[in-house]
Amino acid sequence: MTRSFLIGRFLPAHGASFGKMPKRALTEGPISTETLAVRFEARAVSYQKRNLEYLVFVQIGLILSLSLTIGAFSSSIGLSEEGSFEAPEQEVVQMEEMLQTEQIQRPPPPARPPVPVEVPDETSLAEIDLDLDSFLDLNVAVTDLPPPAPVPVRQEEEDEDEVFVVVEQMPVIKGGLQMLYKYVEYPNLARKAGLEGTVVIKLIVSPEGKPTKPEVLKSVHEVLDNAAIAGIMKLEFEPARQRNRPVSVWISIPVVFELK
Repeated sequence: MTRSFLIGRFLPAHGASFGKMPKRALTEGPISTETLAVRFEARAVSYQKRNLEYLVFVQIGLILSLSLTIGAFSSSIGLSEEGSFEAPEQEVVQMEEMLQTEQIQRPPPPARPPVPVEVPDETSLAEIDLDLDSFLDLNVAVTDLPPPAPVPVRQEEEDEDEVFVVVEQMPVIKGGLQMLYKYVEYPNLARKAGLEGTVVIKLIVSPEGKPTKPEVLKSVHEVLDNAAIAGIMKLEFEPARQRNRPVSVWISIPVVFELK
């Protein structure tokens, strides 16, 4: 139920301004208190009446809604014979038990026959002259003896030619690292060309502390590589030690060339 606040007894002045109500002629003189009281009382009675009508319509709507809901749920819907539902036949799946297959163990292959070894011809005993009348004299010195067995080479002698990579005590440059840059000279050609970088040289330090077999692991330029090798070969080392004896070992030395 809708009500427009511009129509009726609520706001007659606004209704008159919008043309919804006829304009009333203004009475001359002020309105008395009794007149205002009568008008407000009539407005209150009208408001109560309209509220009562609204409540009645709401209750009637609720009753109708509940009645329709109850009727819909209580009514039974039956299927006719023509519209009967038949479930489709389902396919029957038969499960077969799978038997575990037996693993047949094959016999191992026969062993290979031994490789025949050539055997020297048997010497007939008849061809050997046996002196059955000889005897052993213990007082006579024995001179015909077989040669002595060779003395086995000790492991230390075998390790003399072995070059280690990691040892208990690594070699140390005599005089410290400053000796390296004392012997390494920066080539003038490399300075003029602006060549700089780090050259890594790999070499063997012998048991005598001498550098041997230099190799270039990281190269910058052939000029700098040769200068680094020339300086390293002038060094002297405290030799590496393994089990408290000097041994040969591989080491790597970086040589930094930097222009200042």
